[in-house]
Amino acid sequence: MSEPSSAPQTPPSRQLSPNPFIVAAFLLVIGLIGFGGYRASEYQGMQTLRTDAGHRLDLFAAAVDGIVNRYAHIPATIQLNEEVLNVMHKPRSAASVLAANRFLQRLNGHIGSIAIFVVDERGIVLASSNWDHPDDSFIGEDLSFRSYYLDGLAGRVGRHFAIGITRGEPGYFVSHPIRDGERVVGVAVIKISLGQLDKAWELLGAPALIADGNGVVILSSVPEWRYTALSPLPLDTLVDIKMSRLYNDGLIGDFPVRIDEAMGPEGQIVHMNLRQHPPRSRQDIAGSYLVHGRPLTELGWRLQIFSDLRPVRAQAFGHAALAAVATGFVLLLLLVVAQRRRIIGQKLEAKTLLEQANAQLESKVARRTKALTDTNARLRKEVTERLQAEQTLRAAQDELVQAAKLAVLGQLAAGITHELAQPLGAMRTLSGNAIEFMKRGNLPTVEQNLGIIARLADQMGRIITPLKTFARKSPAIPAPADLAHAVGAALFLLDQRLAKADITVINRCEAGRDIAWCDQNRLEQVLINLIRNAADAMADAAHRELLIEAGPGEAGNIELSIADSGSGLPENGQLFEPFFTTKPAGEGLGLGLAISRDIVREFGGDLRAENRPAGGARFILQLPAAPKEKP
Repeated sequence: MSEPSSAPQTPPSRQLSPNPFIVAAFLLVIGLIGFGGYRASEYQGMQTLRTDAGHRLDLFAAAVDGIVNRYAHIPATIQLNEEVLNVMHKPRSAASVLAANRFLQRLNGHIGSIAIFVVDERGIVLASSNWDHPDDSFIGEDLSFRSYYLDGLAGRVGRHFAIGITRGEPGYFVSHPIRDGERVVGVAVIKISLGQLDKAWELLGAPALIADGNGVVILSSVPEWRYTALSPLPLDTLVDIKMSRLYNDGLIGDFPVRIDEAMGPEGQIVHMNLRQHPPRSRQDIAGSYLVHGRPLTELGWRLQIFSDLRPVRAQAFGHAALAAVATGFVLLLLLVVAQRRRIIGQKLEAKTLLEQANAQLESKVARRTKALTDTNARLRKEVTERLQAEQTLRAAQDELVQAAKLAVLGQLAAGITHELAQPLGAMRTLSGNAIEFMKRGNLPTVEQNLGIIARLADQMGRIITPLKTFARKSPAIPAPADLAHAVGAALFLLDQRLAKADITVINRCEAGRDIAWCDQNRLEQVLINLIRNAADAMADAAHRELLIEAGPGEAGNIELSIADSGSGLPENGQLFEPFFTTKPAGEGLGLGLAISRDIVREFGGDLRAENRPAGGARFILQLPAAPKEKP
């Protein structure tokens, strides 16, 4: 029993282990400072980003206005031209049409637009600047479905983005009515190229787009965004687009994210994958973006720019980390100072407690040392007594084995006497005959009788030799043992008893096939005991059959099976317990199977028993196989 410890303990409140509440508060303060620094830096960076995005939108809006509106007045001046008015009055006159075509061609070549053309009241192109281009000339085209034609025919100035139905080239169309007095007799149209805007995207330094009045992206620095709708289009808008063929019957896709067209000055934050096409590289950008918009009122368009928030948030994260580190350093410094003062006080207290503890520890060590010395002495005495008991037990076991052998020899005496009596009688008769034949001088017959006597003597020696070997008391010395030889020796010793009991022996062991590693003399003793038990179990059986088989077992071992056709084994599981027997009183001590199993286990094997499905019992010896000799 251990003694209760009386050593002084350091009070829990004064130990140096960190307080979890202090640590939690420490981390909370650092986290709050870091989060506050991040939010402040992010807000400042986004304000700067908004200001910069506003300046870039103003510059780009001015550039768009300059490119689009530079030639927007041209259709208004066309109606003043005499050639144009003539072709409107004389549309079937080849000379009038040619004069108008040449005028429009000269005008278009001077200003550098895509095309300039005039349309009659029915929407048919009468004259065009590209009249001499047979593949893409507008002459004769029916444009009555176009919105800019309808606006011009209604007496209004039309401004629309559309994709040409002839060449499929996008452009900005500006239309103006051609009047003859108060009556609108046609429409003058100019198609302005927007190619210069594609080169101007680099001025923004960020992804951007231009959406028309329908909310459809018509221009963008990201080609995949073109002809996508920023928001779902109403049915009537879709019908108008279909009828006017603004986008040349192309499908209108959905924009990757929902953009709020009514966003305020703060802008809208979206998360999306953007695919840029710089002049010399191609890269995919994924992240959060700040969307700013600027209406182009005169054109009816809306300009939107997507500012990348990653640099802002990276800078904010750096500022947050710096603030957290600085705060942590200050708090840690304060904690170290407080901890230092605490440690000094604890050292003074611990010194006194340590002196007391040392004195108590020395006393306890002395007591424990004395107790251990006494315990070791008792253990050594118990070990000596246990070794003596094991030696006594082993000697008693050997004596029991030898006694069992002698008991078997006593039982075999009658059978051996019968085996020896016949040769002795024959020897007496032959020796007497030999004397008479010698007196008569018949030496060949004498020689024949002496040879028979010699063979009979050898036969008697073969009968006696196994008995001498079996009865010898010797220690167990493992060696290679042929199971067929051991089984044959045991059957030889019990031959008379088995024959007397009318037992049929089936021995399937082959010489030289199964070689076990054991003491053959002791193995024969085990086999004799098992065969005797099998013979006793079959005493009342109608059919008496003893089956002996050998072969390879599990884990490289050899199994030797002895099966009988008797009444079987009991179900209580006490078969191998000492002094347990199923024989009548006075016919056995119940030690044979227990001793037999101990002998087999000394070889490194085992002995088990089981009932046969067809009736009877089977005892199985599991023996280690003899090591194979190296060639």
